Parts: sequence; C-alpha cells; structure tokens
Amino acid sequence: MTTRHTVRIGLIQHACGSDQEKNLAKATSLIRHAAAGGAQIAVTQELFASLYFPQTEDHAHFALAETIPGPTTQRLSDLARELGICISASLFEKRTPGIYHNTSVMLSPQGQIIGLYRKMHIPDDPGFFEKFFFTPGSPPGSNPAPGRNSSSCNPQSLTPNSQLLTPDFTGWQVQTTPWCKTGMLICWDQWFPEAARLTAMRGAEILFYPTAIGWVPQDPAPVQAQQRRAWQTVQHAHAISNGLFVAAVNRVGTEGQLRFWGSSFVADPTGLVIAEASPDEETALLVDCDLSKIETQRQYWPFWRDRRIDAYGDLTRRFVD
Repeated sequence: MTTRHTVRIGLIQHACGSDQEKNLAKATSLIRHAAAGGAQIAVTQELFASLYFPQTEDHAHFALAETIPGPTTQRLSDLARELGICISASLFEKRTPGIYHNTSVMLSPQGQIIGLYRKMHIPDDPGFFEKFFFTPGSPPGSNPAPGRNSSSCNPQSLTPNSQLLTPDFTGWQVQTTPWCKTGMLICWDQWFPEAARLTAMRGAEILFYPTAIGWVPQDPAPVQAQQRRAWQTVQHAHAISNGLFVAAVNRVGTEGQLRFWGSSFVADPTGLVIAEASPDEETALLVDCDLSKIETQRQYWPFWRDRRIDAYGDLTRRFVD
C-alpha cells in the first residue's frame, strides 16, 4: 500500500523486435499490468517502440521517427487517461526534416504532455552511433515552448482535452505529477553528474533514466561484469550525492551484436537498491518510493548545505589547463 509520502512506480522492461506495433502492444500490456498493481507512474525503456537502431549508420532508420505529439504519444495519452496514471515514454522524435531527437515525454493522468526532454549527451561508440541520428537537446531557456513557433509538438494533435502545459522544454527540467516531482534524463546522460545535479536542483525527487545498454559477445565475462557494475555504481552515486531516488529502465534480449542486460533498478536516497529486475526477463517492476526518505537523508548527509557554489565556476570550461 502506498501512503501520502509514497509513490509507486512501474519500470517497463522488455525485448523489442522489428515490428513496432508489436513492441507498442507489449509495452501497453506491461503498463496495464503495472497500473493494475498500483503503479502511479509507468516508465518505458529507451526507444521502446523499436529495435535499438543506432547500432548501424543507416539512413533508412530515420523512417522510424515521428512527431511529438504523434501516433505513439496519442495512444499513450489515451492509455494514461484511461488508467489514471502518468506515463514517461522514450521516443525517436522528428522535430523537423533534418532535426531528430532522442526524447522522453511525460503524460499526465489527463493525457496531457507535461514534460518533454531531449537527450543532452549523445554517444558515438561502436554499436552506439547515436550522433548519426540525434541532435542534442538545447540548453535551458534557449527555445520557445514547442507548439508555439514550431511545426512539431502541436497541442492540437492530441485529444481535445489535451494540451502542452510546460512553458519551456529545453535543458534540465522537472515534471510536476500528482504524486511527486520527476526528472527525465536518458541513457548516456547517466554518466554525467552535472545532469543529475542540475535536474535535482530544480526539485526532482525521482530521476528516471530510460536506457538501452548491453554487452557485445566478444567482451570477456570479467569485462562484462565490470561494465554492468560501473553502470549501476554511477547511478547509485547520483542517488547518494543528490539525496533522491534514481530509477534506471533497461531492455532485455539480443539485437544485432548487442545483448542487453536488463537489470532495471531503483536506488533510494542512500544509494541502496530497493528493487532490481531480472537480467533477461520481461517485467513491469513495481517499486514503492517513500519520499520522506529524501528530507531525512539530506538532514543527516547535508551535501546541499555544504556545496561551495562560489568555487565551481570552472565547471563551465571544457578543461582547466
């Protein structure tokens, strides 16, 4: 049972195939399962509606992108309204011809888009050629709200009762849901403490990291274990240093050369993992987050109090020579 201090979240972990409709149906079924189990916020894995296509630099994959709002956000909007929950979904966004983003949206229980975050850190590694596809998100306050001076994110694309509520969808941001304040970051963002800090500073109580990360077959077992451990450790650290909850949502299964390691988890403000999914099974992981732990942890470990904000100016430089 949840209390007025507790929010129940559902992490939607599954395998993906080449049929987008089947992927969406699978995610929808798991979201329904999460809602039936009391989840108030359901969160998809990164790019949940398709295979992880950035393994190759193939122009044909741009056909997978869609506008926001668009067909997928419309279906999820209807689902959120039907179930009375929030849904955070990770999508391949076509903003305009030639500009595409790796984007997360937050849908309210009324089916409204109350958050839209465009991935800020874009990787370019073997098997993760994201710079070929994705334009980085813009710095805070640099663009008008989507739907005003943009052909994308037209609020009229949703149902008559739906509209875009957030005035600025740039940079680090927080979404105010009926149960808590959330921050949506995406995969490669998880390796950067600045992203977690700046989102936490805006009031986030839970950071969501939809993710597509796994091993290549030629990596020896010790290297695979080290990679997974590093992925977990850096996010545990975000929870500790910011005194909040961190939820990572990864996919499972083998796609091309990548075997995704699943293991979606939630860490509490002490860095303790309070729930973790299987490395290879599809699931809707239900987790209760007691938000009262945030204030308690920040009182006992007062990192916010002791930050030397007068001494951090060099963080805006690439390197201090």
